[in-house]
Amino acid sequence: MRTSPGGRVAAAGGVALRLLVAGLFLLPLLWVASASLRAPGLPPPRGVEWIPDPVSLDAWSRLLTLAPVGRALVLSVVVAAIVVPVTILVSSLAGFAIGRMGAPARRTLLGLAVVLLLVPAPALWLTRFLLYRTAGIIDTPLVLLLPAAFGLSPVFVLLYAWGFRRVPTELIEQARMDGAGPFRAWWSVAFPLVLPTTVAVGVLAFVATWGDAVTPLLYLRSDELTTLPLAIRTLQTLDRSDWPILMAGALLLALPAIALFGIAQRRFLADDRIAETFGRRG
Repeated sequence: MRTSPGGRVAAAGGVALRLLVAGLFLLPLLWVASASLRAPGLPPPRGVEWIPDPVSLDAWSRLLTLAPVGRALVLSVVVAAIVVPVTILVSSLAGFAIGRMGAPARRTLLGLAVVLLLVPAPALWLTRFLLYRTAGIIDTPLVLLLPAAFGLSPVFVLLYAWGFRRVPTELIEQARMDGAGPFRAWWSVAFPLVLPTTVAVGVLAFVATWGDAVTPLLYLRSDELTTLPLAIRTLQTLDRSDWPILMAGALLLALPAIALFGIAQRRFLADDRIAETFGRRG
């Protein structure tokens, strides 16, 4: 079937608009990447310099010597590798339980989750500090891992509750009739059907953990427990002529999250298709 001229113009306009929006988001990243290739010690450029002259990798080599970036990078990777799966496990179980509840109980718990989202962050920081100090885990890696045991954020529980509500009830009931218990029904039937939601929660949990500079700043004291955001933060004291080192650190911190979002893009689109399918069935 041929496309009308008006349809082709509209499609071209849509592509141009998407490219424009993508360019607006990519330009700052490209500038940071370009600035990280500028030789440290040179006077700052008078304007935006897209191609440094000369191009140098000295900022990246000095990054590893001025701050404990290597050790901090390993610690951040280990923490994220533990926090993300535990967050998915806890929040998916809570979301599945809420999603299969009756309407009155479900509304109550969902309302409670929304109320928890409205609690100011400083109130959580102080409460956690008191709890961690009482438990004797201040300045230990446990303060980085413990929030995952509670789902990390009510947002993730809400996402899973919404995702499991779209799973046809008939599938769960059939599994129960075949002898599957609640955990077996969750793992074998419901959980595979909300894979796009799992990808979304995993990406968001990784970003929240990877870029978290508040938790280690408040609850950790040892240099050996410095995470990557804190290591990069120490570079802010550099002279302006050495800012390429700071830009290299900022790029190192940003690239994993950007790459993860790019990999997960198809799953986000699949989530829309699954929602549409379940919507038609309902």
